[in-house]
Amino acid sequence: MHPQNSDLDLMHLLADCASDAILPHFRALPGVENKAQQGFDPVTVADREAERAIRDSLADHRPQDGIFGEEFPPTAGTSGRTWILDPIDGTRGFMAGLPTWGVLIAVAEGAEPVAGMMAQPLVRERFYAGPGGAFMDSYRGTEAIATRSCRRLEDAVVACTAPQDFDQTMLDLVERLSRRVRLVRFGVDCYGYAVLAAGHVDIVIETGLKPFDIAPFVPIVERSGGVLLDRHGERIGGTILDGYGGDGIAVGDPALVDALMAELG
Repeated sequence: MHPQNSDLDLMHLLADCASDAILPHFRALPGVENKAQQGFDPVTVADREAERAIRDSLADHRPQDGIFGEEFPPTAGTSGRTWILDPIDGTRGFMAGLPTWGVLIAVAEGAEPVAGMMAQPLVRERFYAGPGGAFMDSYRGTEAIATRSCRRLEDAVVACTAPQDFDQTMLDLVERLSRRVRLVRFGVDCYGYAVLAAGHVDIVIETGLKPFDIAPFVPIVERSGGVLLDRHGERIGGTILDGYGGDGIAVGDPALVDALMAELG
């Protein structure tokens, strides 16, 4: 059984609703649309059906809360709380038939995410955090998760977005890091933050993110012992719905922060 918390209980229900909407379309897509006027920002029928299913459930269970999602316009609330939704984070992986995507759900009080979940329906893994800590559901059952000790860049495993998505500053950072760290993996999307929280990756670097791409990982990373920063080394938690700049730099062992920021310059 997962830890009892009303927000987390509801997140599990919402993840079930999204999973039911998504899985019939995995590796069976009729097509992919491009939302971007320039570049490529894919969306599928699965993205839209999953967010609609989550919104319908929230309308039943939390009608007073606001909703900020990727696929549909925001819904205002009266409670001061907002649900932040990315029905499929990693749509490029989804359309390629890879299991590196996930359903992202967070709830914020003001601009601060207080609980979050990343659910991967295909492999039946969920990473989530609330006031009681950070946890993972997998084939082993429910277990508390924590970041691992890694005090030197030379020992670090790094996960990044695809290189073409970086601006030149961040691309230069990744290129420098790749010559120092133990291992770099690209294109893992939301799974990078999840496995950092579970103690398998030490640094995650992404940029160009929207609030719904990163909101769940504020509680997940921080309550597992890590830190989640922007490119200037500032905590991003309280800015998610108020001035968030689009960077996501997660560090599992805070002892690595100074060395990483020195590389960023």
